[in-house]
Amino acid sequence: MTAFEDKKVFVKTYGCQMNVYDSNRMMDSLATKGYSPTETMEDADLVILNTCHIREKAAEKVYSELGRIRQVKEKRARDGKGDMKIGIAGCVAQAEGQEIIRRAPVVDLVVGPQAYHKLPDLLDKAGHGERVVETDFPLEDKFAVLPDARKDVTRKRGVSAFLTVQEGCDKFCSFCVVPYTRGAEVSRPVSQILHEAEKLAAAGVRELSLLGQNVNAYHGESLDGGDWGLGELLFRLAEIDGIDRLRYTTSHPRDMDDSLMAAHRDLDILMPYLHLPVQAGSDRVLKAMNRQHTYDDYVRLIDRIRTARPDIALSGDFIVGFPGETDEDFEDTMRIVREVTYASAFSFKYSPRPGTPAADSEEQVEEAVKSERLYRLQELLNQQQKDFNASKVGTEMTVLLERKGREPGQLVGKSPWLQAVQVDADEELIGEIVTVKVDTLGSNSLFGTMINRP
Repeated sequence: MTAFEDKKVFVKTYGCQMNVYDSNRMMDSLATKGYSPTETMEDADLVILNTCHIREKAAEKVYSELGRIRQVKEKRARDGKGDMKIGIAGCVAQAEGQEIIRRAPVVDLVVGPQAYHKLPDLLDKAGHGERVVETDFPLEDKFAVLPDARKDVTRKRGVSAFLTVQEGCDKFCSFCVVPYTRGAEVSRPVSQILHEAEKLAAAGVRELSLLGQNVNAYHGESLDGGDWGLGELLFRLAEIDGIDRLRYTTSHPRDMDDSLMAAHRDLDILMPYLHLPVQAGSDRVLKAMNRQHTYDDYVRLIDRIRTARPDIALSGDFIVGFPGETDEDFEDTMRIVREVTYASAFSFKYSPRPGTPAADSEEQVEEAVKSERLYRLQELLNQQQKDFNASKVGTEMTVLLERKGREPGQLVGKSPWLQAVQVDADEELIGEIVTVKVDTLGSNSLFGTMINRP
């Protein structure tokens, strides 16, 4: 018997899909030390907050959450349920480091996103009363030492899975903390990715979403010792038995190369949905952001993508109120949205991130102006999303059924364009791809009738 056996871990995940993937890999690693997941914090011997540093006041939200967790820890001790260890992981951990221990002594462990493979050993140290901070960028490849998930665990997570293929970013957009919290661009070897993808497929996963902070900058060592881009990787993943759908996110306009265009043109398995952030429409603002592309560059790229895959739906990211943004600059953003048209999008008011160049600008835009611009932009984006969804009513589409819906006898799945689709179907069809005729449009999903099943 070890001290780790029969322990429970509660992981709360903030932010992006990569954090969801990282949280799963943390739990896989902790499983080797006898930890099993719990959805109830009060039952946990170990609580981990896997944090994101992209949103405004991210660190303060973590400290606020720690105050609530401290109360749970104290009540657990009063009830005789034993000690609760508390860990902070992810990008806030990387950015704050030792400061977390200083401000929140209740925390036992701080671990950055490149070091979570060390969790079992770090917990050993924390178990002896040491407060551990591990935010270095290790020399070893964490993916090479992380254990595979058990097949039953993978099945329980669902028929769609995330798979990180690339981490970090070398673009250094002036508003972004990613190069500082995730580090330089690193791509996993093709053999490592194929091994993980084949394990996922064997466990019943049918859809893979490839992840990276700048995923289309992927350049990994190929099976013959050469170098593959994301396009070549997608063609090889498409050959894996059991994998029927491929996606990837998040991309940068500078890294859409010919092989990736060919993948969109030639691979039916690559879903017709692309998240390709532009951030702003003004060339002056784009230069200040260090985006390395112009309005015209982006629009011409979209034309090429739509020529390769005419049915593709686009998603994007937008920042309003970037330092120095004028009314004319903002109108350029509205213009590019109208010209491109988006099926979905994420839009935010600019907020300074400490340590980034834009945070030191003396041209900060007034909050009221940012709010008014965001309101106008979101009205336009929301209308485009409604129009896109409405265009699918009366059409037939394939849907991957993923889980039970809210109503008895109802299942929820995903369309090729990442829309939620609800149908009446037996639970035994979870994991199947069926043909659905879309009947009506809801506020957040499509409703349809299954007309063909396997």
